[in-house]
Amino acid sequence: MHIRLATTAAAVALVLAGCGGSGSNGTADGTSSSGASGSGQIFPDTLTLASVPAENSTDLKASYEPLIKLLEDETGAEVEFIQASDYAGVIEGIIADNVDLAFFGPFAYVVAGLNGADVAPLGAVVGEEGEDPGYQSYGLTRADNDEINSLADFAGRTVCFVDPGSTSGFLYPSAGLIEAGVIESGSEADISAAMTPVFAGGHDASALAIANGDCEAGFAFDSMVERTMIEKGDLEPGELKTVWKSETIAGSVFVANRSLGTEAIDKLTEVFTGKVNMPALERAGYCAGEECRITDERVWGVVATDDSAYDGVRKVCEVTGSEKCKS
Repeated sequence: MHIRLATTAAAVALVLAGCGGSGSNGTADGTSSSGASGSGQIFPDTLTLASVPAENSTDLKASYEPLIKLLEDETGAEVEFIQASDYAGVIEGIIADNVDLAFFGPFAYVVAGLNGADVAPLGAVVGEEGEDPGYQSYGLTRADNDEINSLADFAGRTVCFVDPGSTSGFLYPSAGLIEAGVIESGSEADISAAMTPVFAGGHDASALAIANGDCEAGFAFDSMVERTMIEKGDLEPGELKTVWKSETIAGSVFVANRSLGTEAIDKLTEVFTGKVNMPALERAGYCAGEECRITDERVWGVVATDDSAYDGVRKVCEVTGSEKCKS
């Protein structure tokens, strides 16, 4: 049985279809639909930025406010923020030219390309200054659960995943379960035959379900359970134990719809990699201290990346044979 807490991709696509973006406010070369290219305006009047919560946030936009203010000042466009329920709707919005900018997990980035979304990576996020972009998926259970000490022990259990489009909440866990001999492939049918999967919809929701005993085990990404939820008081230190860690996964990434045009994308890449970080945002007066951590991953900032950084995700797609990796 699958328990889905997120709305369907179709519903998200309908929401995004009503939003402004390059398809409604700009042309393929990035000029405003109301302004001539000779005016020097390279951005549409409105830029639509879409993101999917890593946690069950009721106000995801608040964690993007410093970035939104910066983008509006740097581009001259109004930034319309869309909190989507799942990655599929954001991908459809990009394909339909209703989404200009998006924040993707690495799996969603790869899947977007496979499904025809023509996007350019603007930069990957890092948790702290000087770090390389990347993170890990954790296999978790309650600290007092003596019956689960490895992924092999997940067989026959109620197991929390995040979303079928989540890198660290589904794809890499599937690969780990294959290596542990629990499942033969990453198909949802194989997973359902080996355990009772619960799709919690957020990394925090997955961890909380484990802590509360609703799931016997499950998955979430490293900093969510090691830092974010503890700092918020949602978890006690040591409440969960980690029984598995994935290899390092390429960092979550900001992308631009290539319909914005080369000049606009070059400008955005410069802004994201040079000005979207805690010190720069604070110096510019957009925020102060920890308020300058952006996205609900609460990251330090953005650093340069390229498409090849996500070849590891593509390899895991091959290992799992996940239907979600297919166009």
